[in-house]
Amino acid sequence: MRVLITGSAGTIGRDLRDGLRGRYELLRLLDVAEQEPARDAAEEIVTASVADGAAMRAAAEGMDAIVHLAAKPTDVPFDVLLEPNIVGTQRVFEAAVAAGVPRVVYASSHHTAGFWPRSHPMRVTDPVRPDSHYGVSKVFGEAVGRLHHDKHGLQVACLRIQSWTAKPTDTRHLASWLSPRDGVELVHRCLVADGLGFAVIWGVSANTRSWLVQEDLGWLGWAPQDDGEAFADEVEREPPGLSAELDGGPYVARLHDPRYD
Repeated sequence: MRVLITGSAGTIGRDLRDGLRGRYELLRLLDVAEQEPARDAAEEIVTASVADGAAMRAAAEGMDAIVHLAAKPTDVPFDVLLEPNIVGTQRVFEAAVAAGVPRVVYASSHHTAGFWPRSHPMRVTDPVRPDSHYGVSKVFGEAVGRLHHDKHGLQVACLRIQSWTAKPTDTRHLASWLSPRDGVELVHRCLVADGLGFAVIWGVSANTRSWLVQEDLGWLGWAPQDDGEAFADEVEREPPGLSAELDGGPYVARLHDPRYD
């Protein structure tokens, strides 16, 4: 299997590069940022922007799947998000179809639903409630994935990732943590599982405090192993207030930043 990973220089990209190493014939690693050189013949380094349609089509040639991570990963003004998160995502899906790549795993986000209260047992079938321009860009990506599935038969998994970090650092993470071990295995299963059509999946570990309701993933064969509760005695408390009551956390509060008026 030959897999293209966009945004491979980021935190999740580096974890996937390490965690998926040796599982496939080739990892083609694409980012605008500098990366560590290829370690062996099973890696290729590509320096390009996902917003460059010609570069994306070239990078997608000969691939069996694409893992699309590349994006501005924080809530910044819309103009900053437009090229990487909107244009770039469209280019990735277009390149997959043009090159005959059958499957895309898209790094979406729980910020697509950040205005749901944590008291609400959230399902991926609930209406989207983005908490930021970043969340809106991820809603867009899911919609583009759905379009290319329905129109072109592309197999698409949208992973609504919560908090992919080495370990929880505050009480919110005790519920929202996605451990690198669970995250890598989730991506792997989405790459190899039979029966993928179009799916939206919560990217979260088996946290005792989670407020998310995962759909039946028996077809996927993924069962997260880690629980943020193991770090309950180490983390700092989350500040009280509106952002602590809603899924989006600090992204909800940032909506009131005057830079976005």
